[in-house]
Amino acid sequence: MMALHRNHLGSIIKEPRFVVKKFLARPQHEGLGAVVRRSIGRSELKYFDPFLVLDEFSVSAPGGFPDHPHRGFETVTYMLQGAMIHEDFEGHKGRIEVGDLQWMTAGKGIVHSEIPSSIGTQRGLQLWINLSSKHKMIEPRYQEIHNENIVEATREGVKVRVIAGEALGVKSPIYTKTPTMYLDFTLVPGSRIEQPIPTGWNAFVYVLEGDGGVFGSMKLMPTVTPHHLLLLGNGDGLEVWNKSSTKTLRFILVGGEPLNESVVQLGPFVMNTQEEIDQTVEDFENCTNGFERARHWKSS
Repeated sequence: MMALHRNHLGSIIKEPRFVVKKFLARPQHEGLGAVVRRSIGRSELKYFDPFLVLDEFSVSAPGGFPDHPHRGFETVTYMLQGAMIHEDFEGHKGRIEVGDLQWMTAGKGIVHSEIPSSIGTQRGLQLWINLSSKHKMIEPRYQEIHNENIVEATREGVKVRVIAGEALGVKSPIYTKTPTMYLDFTLVPGSRIEQPIPTGWNAFVYVLEGDGGVFGSMKLMPTVTPHHLLLLGNGDGLEVWNKSSTKTLRFILVGGEPLNESVVQLGPFVMNTQEEIDQTVEDFENCTNGFERARHWKSS
């Protein structure tokens, strides 16, 4: 008989997910003077459907990510330290500060820049989520939530910030074209959490702080340190314990419904066929079919 694991919310996880693979995200250079720890989108893990890239980035002025295009997916920027200024060729401009979220649907095309706006090091996470073939050429859009407006819940030593999806009875207002959950958990020493994850979704954990985390089975010893990506196996939820006696554990839990479509990627362009990539390059070079405003635009 399958064991039933009941959490403090009274819900039941019938099939706990376990860690099936672990990666340490090592620093590499990207953009202009930026350093990223890339865990998805690297040689060992090119694609984790529907996730294309996960970067933990660090950048200081005058570095950054100058004018560059995107097509065919969404970028999710979540700031951990400092602030970045974002500007695009549609005239959208803003400042993303600590704890702020920007969910950008590039769709048929965006050209933008992301530049540090504070002294010192700016740190954050950027996740690329693929769009299905029927959504790749939609109009670009933004969903932005300031730190103080991100939905949070706290219970029995666990705090969660709900970037997308639902946890501890609270739900994010973010609308995701590709069904996605994105949760920022903080566990005090000795606490635990059980979080449902839709069966059939791909899911992963990325550790931000602490070294006492045990994921999937309480019988395991803590072996995971910050900057590790944990790929989760099948199941309907994840159990996590913070076995440290002194250190807080902080991690993100992200899950998404696989698209199960072909992926052809050329840098910041992600489509379904090589012909579509060739057309995208032509559109960008000729400033047509979504890139019209790129002809005379340059970020300030």
